[in-house]
Amino acid sequence: MAIQPDHVHIFLHAPPKYAPARIVQIMKSISAREVFAQFPQLRQKLWAGEFWSDGYFVRSVGDHVTAEIIKQYIRYQKDNGGPKQLGLWD
Repeated sequence: MAIQPDHVHIFLHAPPKYAPARIVQIMKSISAREVFAQFPQLRQKLWAGEFWSDGYFVRSVGDHVTAEIIKQYIRYQKDNGGPKQLGLWD
């Protein structure tokens, strides 16, 4: 796991019977519920009380992408702050 200012990287193993979309939904739901329980004032500061955005990216291990390549990518993002994303007015 690596936390960036505007996103989170999580590397996990899940049985194939669980769809990636369902896993993301569960993780976002539980984490948002915990954050709002500890910091209820955040709900009023966020757009429509939504903690997470709708988007996510999932990549499975296989073919030429190994678990080690994904771990290296996450480490690189953590160590180098990730790519610099342009703002709306940049």
